[in-house]
Amino acid sequence: MRTILVVEDEPQIAGIVRDYLEHAGFAVIAAGDGAAALALVRARRPDALVLDLGLPRVDGLDVIRAIRRDSRVPILILSARGDETDRVAGLELGADDYV
Repeated sequence: MRTILVVEDEPQIAGIVRDYLEHAGFAVIAAGDGAAALALVRARRPDALVLDLGLPRVDGLDVIRAIRRDSRVPILILSARGDETDRVAGLELGADDYV
C-alpha cells in the first residue's frame, strides 16, 4: 500500500484530506508542522506528500527545499495561498503540482 504524508497545521483540513486519501486506498501519515514533516520524510519514506505552505516552525517552501536535496518524492502543494509568486516559487523549488 502506498503511503501519503499529509502536512497541514489545521486539523479539520488534515482530517478531510486524510479521509479522501484513505478512501482511495492509501495509507496516510500526518504532520502538523514543517519540522515534523521533515522528520517523517526521513523516518518513513512516504510515496508522496500533500503539503500546505503556511506551516509553523518550518515553512512549506523550506520543507520542499530540504526534501529536494535528497529526494524526488512527488509533492503536491495544497494551499490557500493563491499568489502567483507562491505558486511559481513552489514549482521552481521542485513541487510537482499546486492546488
